[in-house]
Amino acid sequence: MNKWSKQKRQLEDMKAKLEARINSDAHEETKHALSASTGELSNYDNHPADTATDLYEREKDTAIYAHIEKELADVNLALNKINSGTYGICEKTGQTIPTERLSANPTARMIVAEARSHIADDRPVEEEVLDSFGRYNYDNDDSETEFDAEDAYQSVARFNENSMVYEDASLDEGEELIGYVEELEGFLSTGIEGYTGTDQVQFQRNVHYDHYMDEL
Repeated sequence: MNKWSKQKRQLEDMKAKLEARINSDAHEETKHALSASTGELSNYDNHPADTATDLYEREKDTAIYAHIEKELADVNLALNKINSGTYGICEKTGQTIPTERLSANPTARMIVAEARSHIADDRPVEEEVLDSFGRYNYDNDDSETEFDAEDAYQSVARFNENSMVYEDASLDEGEELIGYVEELEGFLSTGIEGYTGTDQVQFQRNVHYDHYMDEL
């Protein structure tokens, strides 16, 4: 009886399942344009969130099938090694891979100690920006002259120093009225019927009124 008969059966079973998934209609669908999956000829009348959801699902499927293809390649390599008599030998050290490890992971190519040393230590790219402004502050670095993160914060924070500016204000730092033709419209208003007399005019003492009085 072949020494690796158990592992070979495992690998052949894995190969059959992986090939079935790769040859499925769902996999073929990922090879076509996204519009073929959604049935939409144009995204003009679609909400951006709906389009984003469809794109996310397509990218997820692509990543899954890329992983399946890599797994199938590892299975085929292991089967070729069984046929050539090199199965169960660590590619890095030449040592024999324990049978227990091959039973648990029949595509193992190295002993545990070497496999651990080959684990990728890549960190998510998002971590590069999940830090304080100090990480991107180049004030003490004479070799750096760009507009750094601290400069960006200071550029935005300066608006908080202007008492005439607040969130959603219609009066900006340049004293330009936004949304009004006449400055009086900022603090005087009428009902839905329009101007019907001085007694129907509503007066509000707000930032526009203060600004108007300061100008006077």
